[in-house]
Amino acid sequence: MNVLDDILSTLNLKGTLYFRTDLSPPWAVTVPNLEQAARFHLCVQGTCLVGFDDGEYAELKPGDLILIPRGRSHTLSCTPVDEAPPLETVLSDAGYDGRGVLVVGKGDGNASTQLICGHFTLRDGADHPLLRALPDYLLTCSATRAREVWLDEVLRLLTRRMFSEGDIAEATITRLSEVCFIELLRLGVGSTPEMASILTALTDRQIGKALQLMHREADKHWTVGSLAGEVGMSRSSFADRFSELMGMGPMSYLSEWRLQKALSLLEDTGCSVQQAAAGTGYQSPAAFTRAFTTRFGYSPRELKRKAG
Repeated sequence: MNVLDDILSTLNLKGTLYFRTDLSPPWAVTVPNLEQAARFHLCVQGTCLVGFDDGEYAELKPGDLILIPRGRSHTLSCTPVDEAPPLETVLSDAGYDGRGVLVVGKGDGNASTQLICGHFTLRDGADHPLLRALPDYLLTCSATRAREVWLDEVLRLLTRRMFSEGDIAEATITRLSEVCFIELLRLGVGSTPEMASILTALTDRQIGKALQLMHREADKHWTVGSLAGEVGMSRSSFADRFSELMGMGPMSYLSEWRLQKALSLLEDTGCSVQQAAAGTGYQSPAAFTRAFTTRFGYSPRELKRKAG
């Protein structure tokens, strides 16, 4: 089992396209906060400044891609700005109906800024140490793309498909954007010490194997001792190494992961509360319900009613 794939699948990662733009100066827009989402902007032509509330700016040039985790609000502009109209206002003023290209201004088309904009959503309640370790933003520039041939090819293909028409192109773009997200996680390994540590854990011969066991058999009655034995480590060495890399103990990680898996099962498979409890290693539905309700603030049965 690929643990990263299981994490993103369980957390219900989905790519969603906003639009592509043709922005002629002067222009600026405030992109609002979006819970449980990571936004991305790929610069195809021109330049774009991405500004944050703390005054920090990131500049996008052709070929650059920025990923902004946790739905953080930001501005997009051609020059530094203190404030900018909200996205909804810009869309309304441009008469944009959700199809085609968002055109702002009537300047020189060759000097305009063309962006591909979208976001990745996660299931309500989705959580994982990897998500918490992400930096405020990840910027991938053309120099990085030159070194990372696979990512460069995916982004080139995404751009070509974006300038195609039809539902098939849109479906392709969505899947390509999800591939980009995974590649950006891999490339962002050095962005924060926490992120580097977690991605090291996923590839570590012993800790990585323990994670595979927990993800493949979440319903098994694991203990620190049994996991340590499976990966050929002493109990104390395993617990210390796991905590060092993942930022939490193995049993705490397993408990959190079981609840994320249960959330996925209840929402996506239509299983019963009893089946979700058994499938995630709980000895009784009552114990499962208590843990689930404490973690998410609503009971499994309330979730099932809400999910229809």
